[in-house]
Amino acid sequence: MGDRLKGRVAIVTGAAGYLGKSHSLHLAKEGAKVVVTDIADGAATVEAIRDTGGEAAFMELDVANWQQAQDVAKATAERFGRIDILVNNAALTGGIIKPWTAFTPEEWDKNLTVDLKGMFLCARAVFPYMQEQGQGKIINISSGTMLSGRPDMLPYVTSKAGVIGFTRSLASELGEHNINVNAILVGFFPHVFAGIPNDTIDQITKQVIPTQAFKRIGQPEDLSPVVVFLASDEARWITGQAIAVDGGSSRTGG
Repeated sequence: MGDRLKGRVAIVTGAAGYLGKSHSLHLAKEGAKVVVTDIADGAATVEAIRDTGGEAAFMELDVANWQQAQDVAKATAERFGRIDILVNNAALTGGIIKPWTAFTPEEWDKNLTVDLKGMFLCARAVFPYMQEQGQGKIINISSGTMLSGRPDMLPYVTSKAGVIGFTRSLASELGEHNINVNAILVGFFPHVFAGIPNDTIDQITKQVIPTQAFKRIGQPEDLSPVVVFLASDEARWITGQAIAVDGGSSRTGG
């Protein structure tokens, strides 16, 4: 166990999922108390953290629900006394790959509500606690697909592009409160495979891997330490930035 985040309290959204679980574990291993949130059961993530000697609690959260976001922030502060870190990780990712004309208005609204509005609601919910403390870290998970404009994922790519504007503008507003706001452009990781047919996975892999400097799929250990870094005091002079963690894909434009 490390101590870079000792005494800190983190909320991770979408923490029952593949990368959210990894982020939660890495934060806990550096001493943070982690509130695992998701619409799914986060018991496995909490158990994994406790098995390593960390402290964690699960709270159900639909990031698109303003009341739930406020309730989670309040419950976190009441239980742990503070909120230092918010990792806006929850998103709709896998399984929805089709031409833009095949997306319904309802699918468009749902994607942008979860992937973009949800970040606003969660940041808004934790802000009063960070403001009172005079410090905080907000880390928004975006995607490298917004650099390339990857086809057949229009609502997702659009929402992830919006995350960058949200991050930069919010950083400008929260600097006076000593709150850092940064984004991570996530590259090609196995989480994108959820709900996607195998032949489509093969096609995507053949398209993406050649664009990267490192010719492999990313693993959680490639990404979660960057989350920890941005959550730590080592990143105190970094805000409003979008950091690509993509194996070098964005060096060619994604």
